[in-house]
Amino acid sequence: MPNRVIAKVRRMVSRKRAIVVLFVGFAMGIVGLSLFGTSMIYTGTEAFCATNCHEMADNNTLEYRDTIHDKNRTGVRAICSDCHVPHSPVPLYIAKMGALNDLWSHHVTHAVDTKDKFNAARPMMATRVWTYMKGNDSRECRFCHNEAKMDPTKQTPVAQARHARAKKEKMTCIDCHYGIAHTVPEGPGPQEIEVDKSFIPRSAIF
Repeated sequence: MPNRVIAKVRRMVSRKRAIVVLFVGFAMGIVGLSLFGTSMIYTGTEAFCATNCHEMADNNTLEYRDTIHDKNRTGVRAICSDCHVPHSPVPLYIAKMGALNDLWSHHVTHAVDTKDKFNAARPMMATRVWTYMKGNDSRECRFCHNEAKMDPTKQTPVAQARHARAKKEKMTCIDCHYGIAHTVPEGPGPQEIEVDKSFIPRSAIF
């Protein structure tokens, strides 16, 4: 009899332990997912991108101010993440991992921590971003600018002609619409860049 009681107690304890372990694991999963989701959202905010490090605050953020993406007649703004971060889940996660490399190679190593260093690296950084955007057919541009919803009759004759040419020659948005929010560096522009789509940079941050 005592052995049966002891065995029964052990089974009850084992079940309770299993329930506790499952509950703790579930709670930790919820907390982990919440922290992950919060970090994804926070690191895509204008406050984080534009002011969190002096490399951005002293260079790109100042250039962006009062541009058409910052201030316009409609009040509809495009912030850093709208142009530089994918909006669909899988590409977003890949870009965020790529951004960790940017954090190391640019911020931690002080590669662009002064105006002179930043301007010296500008052609390389711009080329990397243009290559990324050409490789995905200007995906982030198209998230806001839906070509199917454009009304050509409301475009100038010059814009109509250029868009027709771009479509015919299979050009993408960034081939023509660059330097909108940032200073254009010396050297070739997006149209002169040959893109090998087998290797596209993981992010368009720097």
